[in-house]
Amino acid sequence: MPENSNSHESANIIINEAQLILAEKRTSLAALRTGIAVLVLPLSVASFLIVTSKYYDIIHVMHLFLPLMILCTILVVLGAYLIIRSTLRIHHYDRLIEDLKRKHSLIAELVD
Repeated sequence: MPENSNSHESANIIINEAQLILAEKRTSLAALRTGIAVLVLPLSVASFLIVTSKYYDIIHVMHLFLPLMILCTILVVLGAYLIIRSTLRIHHYDRLIEDLKRKHSLIAELVD
């Protein structure tokens, strides 16, 4: 009977490991969505400024325009960083799941 109990505990550990990896992958997907949103914000601000450019002279609003462009640049860099980092993490978690599927047939049946 102890052998069956060890087998059951080992299956639970494997399933828990897969759940943990999948939870980390969901977290990376949330970071990816956040990165996309952060990246799109400066693009929409720039589009708005281009559309309304006939209503102002850039020289007269340079004291506002320059800090705004610096902020937009920072947001673009932050968004790109979040997207790249989360994409790399997602690929890492995919490899971990594939390794688990190769090692344990139980996970291969559950995770597609």
